[in-house]
Amino acid sequence: MHPSNGPANHLLQPDEMKAPVGLAGRLLEQLDRVLLGQKELHRLVLVGILSRGHVLLEGVPGVGKTALVKALSQLLGLDFKRVQFTPDLMPGDILGTHILQENQNGDRDMSFRPGPIFCNILLADEINRASPKTQSALLEAMQERSVTLLGTTRTLPQPFFVLASQNPIELEGTYPLPEAQLDRFLFKLIVPCAEVDVLDEIVATRRRGEPPASGWSLSAQELEQLFGVMERVFLPRPVARYIARLVAATHPKAEEAPDLVRRYVTYGASPRAAIALAEASRAQALLAGRPTAGFEDVQSVAGPVLNHRLILGYKARLDQVSALTVVENLLESLDETDLKLPGDMAIAEAKHAS
Repeated sequence: MHPSNGPANHLLQPDEMKAPVGLAGRLLEQLDRVLLGQKELHRLVLVGILSRGHVLLEGVPGVGKTALVKALSQLLGLDFKRVQFTPDLMPGDILGTHILQENQNGDRDMSFRPGPIFCNILLADEINRASPKTQSALLEAMQERSVTLLGTTRTLPQPFFVLASQNPIELEGTYPLPEAQLDRFLFKLIVPCAEVDVLDEIVATRRRGEPPASGWSLSAQELEQLFGVMERVFLPRPVARYIARLVAATHPKAEEAPDLVRRYVTYGASPRAAIALAEASRAQALLAGRPTAGFEDVQSVAGPVLNHRLILGYKARLDQVSALTVVENLLESLDETDLKLPGDMAIAEAKHAS
């Protein structure tokens, strides 16, 4: 049985929460020093990491996407690589290649030279600039945490995360990510531009915009402690049922689908979205210092989990309705207290039959 849903004696105790919550809080403090005015973004990125998920960052150039990922890798004490995606980038440039080498005996054989994907955190910069062939090379790595070349499967370092960025305003020479690859990302996060007060502080305190250096980072043991506590955050059955109802209601023909879903959504979210919601809710509860995930945790991560998984029809573009607007309508319309658990439904059916 999974420890996060095991018997009561496996539940996290208050004294077990203190140290990991303190570590997570310090991580967020350090990120807030690096990238000013983006506290909510930092919280969600850390939720993604604790959930062992991949994150897609969307924002115009210069808002700090690369700085955020570099700072995160340094604070977590993880190996970091950056790949600038371009139309001429080939799969071998990411995964690695086999080269013919001469050994000490004078014989020639094929030797594998690992690509930059063999790291803990891979920044796929402007991922939508690469060709579909190169984009698809990431699919196995993102899902299976391994790479297969010439019939040999090589496991990637653990933990492994892809944090990808894309520019929403520059569409010439880009290849939009297919739904199958978008679905591999736990979150799609919008990186907003800085407000006046934040820009004022950047200009006044940071020459050339360089962030302050941080001399602190998590040890490998502390990172494992964070992941270990994350595994034990409890997801109650009513909250799991609420997640299932949310994901089912993203489909326009579902019984509980709200008006905006029926009007604007062509295809709803997959079961992978429900799994993502469950894991992200656990991580959100951990950051809040709670050993049990609640309805409010699901609601706080529903937008980033679902916004890239809803396929909207042409009416949405005409009416300028975004996926986030649809998710907000879904959360408002679905009452979390209307549980209808499997046992309750069986009782109701028996009463109806009698």
